[in-house]
Amino acid sequence: MVAGKTREERWSLAGVTALVTGGSKGIGHAIVEELAEFGARVHTCSRNAAELEACRQRWEEKGLQVTVSVCDVSVPADRESLMATVKANFGGKLDILVNNAGQSLFKLAAESTSDDYTRIMATNLESCFHLSQLAHPLLLASGIGGSVVHISSIAGFIGLPALAIYSMTKGAMNQLTRSLATEWAHDGIRVNCIAPGGVKTDISSDKTIDPELVKKEMARVPMGRIAEPEEVASMVAFLCMPAASYMTGQVICIDGGRTIT
Repeated sequence: MVAGKTREERWSLAGVTALVTGGSKGIGHAIVEELAEFGARVHTCSRNAAELEACRQRWEEKGLQVTVSVCDVSVPADRESLMATVKANFGGKLDILVNNAGQSLFKLAAESTSDDYTRIMATNLESCFHLSQLAHPLLLASGIGGSVVHISSIAGFIGLPALAIYSMTKGAMNQLTRSLATEWAHDGIRVNCIAPGGVKTDISSDKTIDPELVKKEMARVPMGRIAEPEEVASMVAFLCMPAASYMTGQVICIDGGRTIT
């Protein structure tokens, strides 16, 4: 709670611990840097060891407190190993969990396979639920009230062609946010979700996306551009701060106005 805290304390993450999945690039990379620059000690993971090590070295040069480990969040054993590493690194406690890692799939529903479905569900949704479960005792041990932030998508709100499976995972993530927020409020754990629109990442430059679809979508964004990863990361940082201590169960769209058109 913010009662009795100074303005500096309300808008600080000094000394807190955080796990951010998928932190080697894109939105995840921006979130790691944002939290660390506000004073958090951050652990992050990705599937690519070389990419991850290159990031770690850059963060070390910047003086940011970031540790890393390789993890494929679609694999249950990897998720359990990741949380064991976090528990050891942070002395059995965790203040912030950011479920960011995910995969896109641009494929017509009629052409999607059972393997497509299984892979995207495991990566985007199952990992989010399981990691939240695994993190729960560590968040309880935090002592300051834990914060969970899921990274969803406006695809969980609107209908988009060739994104059926991906959109299903994001819609479910939005509901998971509300359910966990209700269930864990008495534990002092807040659960919120951010649903970005188009963001300047590797996904936005995916050559399998129909350029006509991109053109039509951009025409419906009032601000006329896609977001920078840092514009998503700043909201994550806010949701994790004492300043947001009365916010839980919310799904916040960062989309340049796309969902209002």
